Amino acid sequence: MASVSANSNGNVAAPKGREKVIIDTDPGIDDSMAIFMAFQSPQLEVLGLTTIFGNVSTEGGTLNALLLCEIAGCPGLPVAEGSPEPLKGGKPQICDFIHGSDGLGNVFLPTPKSKKIEKTASEFLVDMVSENPGEVSILALGPLTNLALAIKRDSTFASKVKRVVVLGGSFFALGNINPAAEANIYGDPEAADIVFTSGADIVVVGINITTQIKMGDADLEELRQSKGRHAQVLSKMCKFYRDWHVKSDGVYGIFPHDAVSFVALVRPDLFTYKRGVVRVETQGICLGHTLMDQGLKIWNSSNPWTGYFPVSVAWTVNVEEVLNYIKKVLMKP
Repeated sequence: MASVSANSNGNVAAPKGREKVIIDTDPGIDDSMAIFMAFQSPQLEVLGLTTIFGNVSTEGGTLNALLLCEIAGCPGLPVAEGSPEPLKGGKPQICDFIHGSDGLGNVFLPTPKSKKIEKTASEFLVDMVSENPGEVSILALGPLTNLALAIKRDSTFASKVKRVVVLGGSFFALGNINPAAEANIYGDPEAADIVFTSGADIVVVGINITTQIKMGDADLEELRQSKGRHAQVLSKMCKFYRDWHVKSDGVYGIFPHDAVSFVALVRPDLFTYKRGVVRVETQGICLGHTLMDQGLKIWNSSNPWTGYFPVSVAWTVNVEEVLNYIKKVLMKP
């Protein structure tokens, strides 16, 4: 089975050939960036989008995913709607204060003409991976509920998926939903723990990495002035996102979290990684906290980290090259 593996220097080998990918997403302004980048990348074959709550409700995310496919000239691409709530149930947390009530920076684009498919997100994930064992990668940009449901639906799913690149966690850094947790993992910590301990080939890109890459006001203006295929619509979306960053973080620009994670999918050589078992706290004040066993100690007895397959956690990043790559793709005519 094809996979991405870390070598002795902590680097991850790039995939060979045109790669089949499904994007599990809660679009989302920076999700929109990553989705447009995927459509602009000839080395990828996008099989479909699956939707989840987070930046918007799952239903709103489905409408946005359909709309983004239409804007990108792919109106027939399958969009499968995912779970409306976390595994444990309850009302999901929606980050409309970051992405606007429409999830796209309050630009209020026209309603899409295309429709979601009848299959649920977990059904679509299981079917696509089963039909193409060892060939389908998943770019997971929101809470991991759909992937956890796919794992529960098919016990062989984790062994058949090629790899999963996850935007999530805040490894040995502060979170962005509270000091302990990052928003995607906090959105469904039970699901994240199931995915991270499933045995799938997983690469995790935390906000300790993504917040190192900033598209400042000059970069955003460069995007707006460019002839990029989707530069104008993205520039309109980013105004709301940028203003929130100024108020929240004092950053005059944006952190393109999802776009950085997309780069980890197609250019893993721009990052280094550490391997270790990752667990997620599912209760208490540290709900959603991600903690990796770095393998620095031989434990005298078993603990909740022992006996599970390690995952690759992004550890360092070539900031300049990743930013340049994002800009290059988004500015492509």
